[in-house]
Amino acid sequence: MPAPNIVLASASPRRRELLSLMRLPFTTEPVTVDETFDPGETAERNVIRVAEKKARKAAETCKKNRSGAVILGADTTVVLDSEPLGKPSGYDEAFGMLSRLQGRDHRVMTGFALLEPQGRCSTGVETTRVEFAPMEEREIRTYLDAQLPFDKAGAYGIQDPLMSCFVRRIEGCYYNVVGLPLSRIHTLMRTLSLL
Repeated sequence: MPAPNIVLASASPRRRELLSLMRLPFTTEPVTVDETFDPGETAERNVIRVAEKKARKAAETCKKNRSGAVILGADTTVVLDSEPLGKPSGYDEAFGMLSRLQGRDHRVMTGFALLEPQGRCSTGVETTRVEFAPMEEREIRTYLDAQLPFDKAGAYGIQDPLMSCFVRRIEGCYYNVVGLPLSRIHTLMRTLSLL
């Protein structure tokens, strides 16, 4: 079976790196959609909705220059207790998020959507539990100054230098925390006979 024509609806370098691990050819189609969290929906429903919006927005652009593409959209958020922690607006909010996560168990959720050429959209969500060891204030500031994680949900990247020293426990898919649950996406593609 020939490899599917995959389009990743994202500008994220982390998602590009992760998808490349599948050893399938793909292109990217960066899109911008409203990622505002809807408090009337569950966190799971929010990330699935945004992932599907990204896939459909990329499909509109792809119609002009690609045919037969399978579009992959994804959206990740961090949930502490029942509160979603999306991308911080700046340094102070990032510092506050990381301070609250110290010594705490939180969930990282990634919603994903696979939009097929005929319009069928299959979605799912993966959840991973992460626990940080406590960081001192100076360690949080050093991390923020070095990594500038303002484009990352929860204000951190689990793969980042320094931050990796404080991951006490992870339960579930590591790649999901980075931004793309590869195993779930691969399984879905096989189920849909795309691989």
